[in-house]
Amino acid sequence: MPRSLDPESPQPTEAALSTRAVWNRFLLYPTHTLPTAAAPVLVAAGLAARDNCLAPLPLFLVFVGSWAIHVAGVLGDNHELLRRHGDIAEHPELQRALSAGSLTLRALRRAILACLLLAVVCGIHPIAIGGMPALVIGAIGVVASLGYACGPRPYARTGLADPIFLLMFGTVAVAGSYYVQAAASRASFGWADMPWEAFVLGLPVGCVVTAVLVIDDIRDRSFDSRKGWNTTAVRFGLRGSRAEWCALLFGAYALPVWFWVGLGLGSAVLLPWLTLPFAWSIGRAVCRHDTEQALLRMTPRTSMLSLIHATLLALGIAVA
Repeated sequence: MPRSLDPESPQPTEAALSTRAVWNRFLLYPTHTLPTAAAPVLVAAGLAARDNCLAPLPLFLVFVGSWAIHVAGVLGDNHELLRRHGDIAEHPELQRALSAGSLTLRALRRAILACLLLAVVCGIHPIAIGGMPALVIGAIGVVASLGYACGPRPYARTGLADPIFLLMFGTVAVAGSYYVQAAASRASFGWADMPWEAFVLGLPVGCVVTAVLVIDDIRDRSFDSRKGWNTTAVRFGLRGSRAEWCALLFGAYALPVWFWVGLGLGSAVLLPWLTLPFAWSIGRAVCRHDTEQALLRMTPRTSMLSLIHATLLALGIAVA
C-alpha cells in the first residue's frame, strides 16, 4: 500500500503546504493507484475479448470502483499512521499539514467515505448484472483494502500483506472484472461458468503489483518495525525482501512462458517480455539501494511497469 508522497511532482516546501498540495501530491498518489487498479482490469478485458464477451461500460465501472476502493485503503493507511503513530516521523509532511490545519483526521475520514460511496455508485450496475457474486467480490475488495492498516488487527501486522495483495490483484480483481463482463454479455452466465483462465492469467500482474508493496516495505522498514508491522523487510531484512522482490519479478515473466508451453496459449502471451529491460533497471536500483530517497521513484515506476505488463499480457491473451 503506498505510504509516501508522489515523487513525480515538485515537492513543496514546508511554507508552501496547502490543502490542495497535500491531497494532490501526498495522499491520492495517482502515479501509484491508477496503474495498479487498471492492471488487473486490463487482463480481464483481454480475456473477455478472446471469449467475445467484452463489455466496455461494466468494465469501466469496475475499474473506477476498484480504484476508489484502492484509494480508500491508501487514505485509511495514512489516517491510521497519523492517529496511532503520531510520534513516528514516517511522513513529516503529513504531520506538518496536520499541525498547520491544512489536513485533518476528519477530512481523511470523509474522503475515505467518499471513495467508498463512489465505489457503491459504480457497483450498482455491475451488481445488477452479476448479482450476489459481484456483490461479494466488491465486499472482499473493501475488506482487503481497509484491512491492510485499519481495524483492531490490520493484516500488515501479521505478515500476510504480500500474499493478500498477490491474490487480490492477481486473481480476485481479474476474475471479478471478467465475470461482470460475461454476465452482461450472456443472459445465462453464472459463476459456475467461469473459465479457469480468469483465476490464473492475472497472476503475473499480481506479482508486479505485490513488488510495488515490497519496495515500500524496504524503504519504510525502520518505521514499520516501530509500528509492529511484520513485513518481509522487518522479519528477514534487506536480503530477504530483495529476494522476494526478485522472486515476484521472476514469476511475472516465467508465468507467461507457462501459459504458452504448459497451457497451450498462443506465443503472443509472451509480449510482456518486452518490458524486461524496464524491470531490469528497476531491479538494479532495488538491489543496490535501500534509502528512501534512492527508492522513492521506484514505486511509481514499478506501478507503471504493472500497467504496461498488463496491457501487453491482455493483448497477448486477446489473440491467443
